Amino acid sequence: MEYTSGAASWQKALRRAIAALLRRPRRRRPGWSIGVPLIAAAAGLLFTTTATTAGGTALREDRRPQLNQLIEDRLAEVAANEERAAELRRDVEGRTTALAKSDAPIGEQQNRAAASRTAAGFTELAGSGVTVELDDARLGDGQLPEGATNDDLVVHQGDVQAVVNALWAGGAEAMSIMNVRVLATSAVRCVGNTLLLHGRVYSPPFKIVAIGDPAALQQALADSKGVREFRDLVDDYKLGYKEYVSTVSVPAFEDSTTLRSATVPK
Repeated sequence: MEYTSGAASWQKALRRAIAALLRRPRRRRPGWSIGVPLIAAAAGLLFTTTATTAGGTALREDRRPQLNQLIEDRLAEVAANEERAAELRRDVEGRTTALAKSDAPIGEQQNRAAASRTAAGFTELAGSGVTVELDDARLGDGQLPEGATNDDLVVHQGDVQAVVNALWAGGAEAMSIMNVRVLATSAVRCVGNTLLLHGRVYSPPFKIVAIGDPAALQQALADSKGVREFRDLVDDYKLGYKEYVSTVSVPAFEDSTTLRSATVPK
């Protein structure tokens, strides 16, 4: 059967159906023998209307490639803005350093800030420490363990926060999550099964590194209720938990240090 587009195609189909009816002997016909040509004519009209409406394009366009491209464009835009912000920070630091050579008060404040950079987390550090890795469940057969839900098989914000709090309580001198320096003002948040830290999104496994006395850090992890609860579910739900001692390093904090709020001390 040949299909054509435009208004002429359904008219041609209708004429053929009528001609076929007229060529047959005139006798009492069952309802289906009349209905079939009419249905065929209606189907031809429907096909023609659809083709005319589409105009050669798909009526249900798959927008996933467009969304993927949009995400890539936004990620590139964010990366470019971060690089520009880093350039501006370096420019400000350079101008401040140059001005400090001729302005005593600025020089004093700059020296004061430099003395606090290590404690504030703005220098890279290395030493003995503990590394903890948390991972979602890896189910080989794809079936949920008995009594488990999908929510039980992923690492949650509370799990990451329990490890971070335990390491701080154990005397950690410096810490990083996914190789990003964690400060006292850092907030650990989860979106689904991804981690949101300083405006960036990370997928599991989540790697947490802390510099400090390994024995004290491991004892703090063992004493943490939240960490114990997660470790108890490792065997039942196939969650991932690794903890080991080694010489580690944490990078310097590189994001913006602009204050969003401040109060004057009394």
